[in-house]
Amino acid sequence: MDFQKELIAEYDRETTSTRKVLDAIPADVDFNYKPHPKSMSLGRLAGHVSDCAGDWASHTLTTDKLEFPADHKFEPYVPASKAALLEQYDRQVAKAKEELANFAPKKWDENWKFVAGGQTWIDESKYQVFRNWVLDHMIHHRAQLGVYLRMLDKKIPGCYGPSADEM
Repeated sequence: MDFQKELIAEYDRETTSTRKVLDAIPADVDFNYKPHPKSMSLGRLAGHVSDCAGDWASHTLTTDKLEFPADHKFEPYVPASKAALLEQYDRQVAKAKEELANFAPKKWDENWKFVAGGQTWIDESKYQVFRNWVLDHMIHHRAQLGVYLRMLDKKIPGCYGPSADEM
């Protein structure tokens, strides 16, 4: 089996499903909505889903380490609008797809680290980072976004067959 080919196909399937969920966000939605005080806002969650698919994929494929100093002020991406979200998502995913297509299979065993403030948070092979922190992480947060949409009484598109709204 050509696992590189299979991983590319999986990334294509999952980013296509993720795009459908992001597109289901109503244009007039309140990006400040939170289903619970401990929850991320809808805008921050949608931005995070986008970044998992795009920025995290690109960083994993093109660098060996992402490091922030202790005084780094993280500014999460919160889109100004649904249109801005979809534009950034489409641009970043297209870039990551190109990088994935050109990625040398022998590099999957190379190490990748995420360090913030001198503390290592991720120290795994590029394959494990891509699998866990790009694909699985994106899918996890995409599901959370589906719950937000359901709580707002909005329709949810199917990702693995039709949703209850499509039957």
